[in-house]
Amino acid sequence: MRDRVLLVGATGAIGKRLVPLLVDAGYEVFGTTRSQAKSAELEGAGVTPVVVDVFDARAVTQVLASIRPQVVINQLTDLRGLDPNNPAEALARNARIRVEGTRNLVAAGLDAGVQRMIAQSIAWAYAPSPPPSTEDDALDLSAEGTRATTVRGVVALERLTMHSSPMSGTVLRYGRLYGPGTARTKPGEPPVLHVDAAAYAALLALQNAASGIFNIVEDGDLVANAKARRELGWDPGFRLDRQ
Repeated sequence: MRDRVLLVGATGAIGKRLVPLLVDAGYEVFGTTRSQAKSAELEGAGVTPVVVDVFDARAVTQVLASIRPQVVINQLTDLRGLDPNNPAEALARNARIRVEGTRNLVAAGLDAGVQRMIAQSIAWAYAPSPPPSTEDDALDLSAEGTRATTVRGVVALERLTMHSSPMSGTVLRYGRLYGPGTARTKPGEPPVLHVDAAAYAALLALQNAASGIFNIVEDGDLVANAKARRELGWDPGFRLDRQ
């Protein structure tokens, strides 16, 4: 029997690039979307669509109880309408989905007997320190303003993912994304990461049953990626052969 994987946020930037990797690897993939209109897109990609609002705890519980996946991959974000000149509202929405959305997924996953959860985090929430930052370095808990909102969301997501026994957890701290389906066609402010390499890291974390926290960033001076290269066999140069 093929392992069942629930990809939460399957129609997002990383989700769209991860879907073909999971399907080609032979997993039975269920993918969530908030939009009924996107169900056909998922079906066409070989995914069983699941329309659910992650803030609806009862609905999330029912979905996981019905599917009973072995693994949940959480690729949820909410940065719709992000205005670089006034980011507070979008960043607050994104923090909410990290806190409340992850809480609902973890609770439902524990009820449904999910074995592992893999979650998307970020690699630019570290506290100031001499570079490069590694996975053992502290997050910026003294941050202020909109950065404090983001860091609080990240801390909650990571704690829920990593400390919800008996479900094991993996956190992927992604760099700032560029590539198909993102806001940038070329690398921007470091640490950076191509969206295809982000999806590839999630596949490798799944295949290697890797637990722990991993920086998933391109080579650079600010954040180290040696752990992901060594333990996951991850290559930041990975690209899908499709647009």
